[in-house]
Amino acid sequence: MSENNGIPKITALAITFNEEENVKRYVESLSFADEIIFVDSQSTDKTVAIALEMGVTVIERKFTNFSEQRNYAIHQAKNDWIIFFDLDEIITKDLEKEIKNTIKKPNSKVAFFVKRNFFFMGKKMKFGGWQNDKAIRLFNKNFCEYNGNLVHEEVKANGSIGVLKNGLNHYSYKNFDNYNDKLNLYSKLQAENLYNKKIKPSAYHLIFRPMYRFLWQYVFRLGAFDGKEGFILAYVHSFSVFKRYLQLWMMYRKID
Repeated sequence: MSENNGIPKITALAITFNEEENVKRYVESLSFADEIIFVDSQSTDKTVAIALEMGVTVIERKFTNFSEQRNYAIHQAKNDWIIFFDLDEIITKDLEKEIKNTIKKPNSKVAFFVKRNFFFMGKKMKFGGWQNDKAIRLFNKNFCEYNGNLVHEEVKANGSIGVLKNGLNHYSYKNFDNYNDKLNLYSKLQAENLYNKKIKPSAYHLIFRPMYRFLWQYVFRLGAFDGKEGFILAYVHSFSVFKRYLQLWMMYRKID
């Protein structure tokens, strides 16, 4: 493995679509990476132009699903150690330092979770299950790949997984319409996944699954303590569950 001042070289990967407002901050925060690659899903804004200006390698590829897009990106990386953050995640200097120190010293871990502080409508969400949010963001590509899920994809690691001490701030919310569009896309991909598994929707899926999602997030995981934002977040996520099974129902009936 190639090294730089004793530190194994790092490739930073991202999949992008219309992220022009985040590109500059993101690339600057990853200046410690030896290579930055964007796999762009045919953005219609200035995402690609800004990235190219900043020296990012951009590969344009039509979006299929999240796992395929991420695994394709991994195959473009020259280096073994991968950092795979989203553009709405803030990589701090403390997190940068920990990443470099972690891969510099010998250890048995092939991947590492990073804890995420989720912000919604400008507020840090402390309840509703978001307090335990974490995702693998650092891994060795020789032992890891994404699990094939069309959405809510996760890294499948062939080896031990660690957890980094320093977390990040996750600003997924731009505005309500944008956030709702994301959930609509997730619902559609989840419906396709269920359709491929030959799962047929019933009244249980259309009525009780959305209801349970709301109660789980708002009541059982104490989302009510996040105030109005907690209620809105629980409501839109429960509605996205309803849309998932509605879209699945429409697929079986060949309705557009």
